[in-house]
Amino acid sequence: MGKAGQVALVTGASSGIGRETAIMLAEKGFQVLAAARRMDRLTELAGQVEGITPIDVDLSDPDDLEKFCQHISGLSEPVSVLINNAGYSLRGVLEDVAIEAAKRMFQVNVFALMRVTQACLPGMRKMRGGTIVNLSSMAGKFAFPGSGPYAATKHAVEAITDALRIEIRPFGIRVVAIRPGFIATEFNDVATTETGDLFARTDPDYKPVYETSGKGIGSMFAGVTVPGPELIANIIVEAVLSDSPKAVYHAGLFSEEFLENRAKLDDEGFDAYLSEKTGLKDLKL
Repeated sequence: MGKAGQVALVTGASSGIGRETAIMLAEKGFQVLAAARRMDRLTELAGQVEGITPIDVDLSDPDDLEKFCQHISGLSEPVSVLINNAGYSLRGVLEDVAIEAAKRMFQVNVFALMRVTQACLPGMRKMRGGTIVNLSSMAGKFAFPGSGPYAATKHAVEAITDALRIEIRPFGIRVVAIRPGFIATEFNDVATTETGDLFARTDPDYKPVYETSGKGIGSMFAGVTVPGPELIANIIVEAVLSDSPKAVYHAGLFSEEFLENRAKLDDEGFDAYLSEKTGLKDLKL
C-alpha cells in the first residue's frame, strides 16, 4: 500500500501502543494526526518526530468528540489510515462498578470509535481505499473475573469490526482487529486510577473473591517478561503496509494460550479452565 504523504490518524497517541504506532507511521512517511487528551505529551512528541501533528481531544466528552470529528471530516487531505487505539479499563466485580463509570468507558472505547470511524469513512469511500485498525483485546473474546464491563466494550469492538469489514470491503477499504494480550504500558496504572480503592468500598463478601483472583492472576506473571508496546505497534504498521492484511492479529503475554483455549473449548470447558486459572473454581463463601 502506498504511504508517502498519506494521512494517518491515531487516537490515544500520547502513550503506549498509540504513541509507538504514531512514531512508526511517521517514520514510514505518513502525515500522522496524533490525537489524545494530554496535549503536553503530544506536543513533546511532535517536537521529537517529524511528520506528527498533535490534536487535543477528550473522547469521553460528546461535544468535544463531535468538534473533533467535524475537523476530521473537513480535512483537505482525507484520512487514509485510521488507528482506533484509544481506550481504558475499569476493574471490579459487576456489583461494584458504577453505571455512570461504565457509560463513560463505553463512550471512549465504543461510541467514540464508532463516531471517529464515521468521520473518516466518506473520504475513504471517495478514494476507494484505506485501512482501519481497531484495537480490541484478548478480552474481546472472553472476560476475566473483575473485568466484565471492560470486556463488554471489547466484545462490542469485535462485533463492530466484523460487520464493518464486510460492509466496506467493496470500496477497497480494509478493516483489521488487533487483540493484544498483556503489554507493559500505562494501561494498568490508568485502570487503577479510574477504578479507585475497591477494597475500601466493596462488601466484605467480595474481599475473598478479589484476594483469590488477584493471587491467581498474579501467580501467572511469576518469572515472565511482559513485552512493551512496540510489539503491537509493529504489528499495526505491518498490517497497514500489507497488500492483504489479515482480518485479526494477536500478540502479547498469554494471548496465544488464552485465545487458543477459548477457540478450542466449549463454553463449559472454558469456564472451568478460566475459573481454575484465576483460583476461583473451588472457592466457597
